[in-house]
Amino acid sequence: MVAKAQKWGNSLAVRLPKMMAAECGIEVDSPIEIVRQENCIVIRPVSPAALALESLVDAITEDNMHSEVPTGKPVGNELW
Repeated sequence: MVAKAQKWGNSLAVRLPKMMAAECGIEVDSPIEIVRQENCIVIRPVSPAALALESLVDAITEDNMHSEVPTGKPVGNELW
């Protein structure tokens, strides 16, 4: 595919065809990474960082911990 770089403010812009963007998982406001590799420009979607249980638990503090939530009396085999 051939495209044309166009002026956008003091920068240059290139439009991504809708089909190509969709195939790569790029939508409006998607974060993308733009890197230069030798004399080429590579555009790729930024993958969200995988969440690890340990890092989530480490983020729990007294300020963001909620209290117990009452759910009523046991009605089945909850008690052994």
